[in-house]
Amino acid sequence: MLLDLFLPLSLAFIMFSLGLGLTVNDFARVLSRPRAFVAGFLAQVVALPLVAYALCLLFGLTGEIALGVMILSVCPGGVTSNMMTRLASGSVALSVSLTGVVSLLTVVTAPPLVALWAKVFLGEAAPPIDVSALALAMAAITAVPVLIGMVLRHVLSRSANALETICYRIAAFLFIAIVVIALAVNWGTFLENLPRLGPLLAGMVALLFAIGWLSGSLLAVDRRERAAISVEAAIQNGTLGITIAALITATGEALPPLAIPSAVYGILMYAVGLPIVYGLRRYVRGET
Repeated sequence: MLLDLFLPLSLAFIMFSLGLGLTVNDFARVLSRPRAFVAGFLAQVVALPLVAYALCLLFGLTGEIALGVMILSVCPGGVTSNMMTRLASGSVALSVSLTGVVSLLTVVTAPPLVALWAKVFLGEAAPPIDVSALALAMAAITAVPVLIGMVLRHVLSRSANALETICYRIAAFLFIAIVVIALAVNWGTFLENLPRLGPLLAGMVALLFAIGWLSGSLLAVDRRERAAISVEAAIQNGTLGITIAALITATGEALPPLAIPSAVYGILMYAVGLPIVYGLRRYVRGET
């Protein structure tokens, strides 16, 4: 019961901290820099699920673990992608815009896609997924906290940055706690699937960094925007993946095996992503 409450409340707080970093101008920026936004949107919303599905087939993943990978693939970026974009000297404004827009759209796009992938990988064994109920639950713990954070930033404009910093730190702690709990609860299944799941997720992160950069290059956006697109394509909101897995599990488990890919990803995105981010930083700054 404690986990059932802790998980959605933690995600809601993480999304609230994301909202604290957003303003209406971040959404208006989509119209002022459409090529950069389109490149990032396509890399994240179209390329990511296709890459995830191809890798599941390549590595022979099936059943709940494969579905868990696909759940992760329909999640947006999060607070971490914004922080990594800053580390990469990328366009934080573009990163925040992409994170905000895609996070709100995910409430509509993720539920039917999750239902689709459940049928593909679990067939008749797929849990019954009420798409409308899942969308409402996601809205309550993602979109609503984001909007509350945006309103609070507007009201407390002078102290918003200090509050945002504090909330980011709390959000980072909650994210680590969720990953640790998810792995601990499913330790046996984690060890069983690690030999295939680890390389798959590491490869997915690396591939999406490259695809994000390439999509930005094809649409001729500048280096800082390409770095932001690259990070947004590769760094996803693993906490949301874990939460969706818990929401659709028919057994009532707070953290089911479906959550393992998102939990493992929560570790690998740093192990694989930070060296790439460092390389992007040097390139963007003209040091290579």
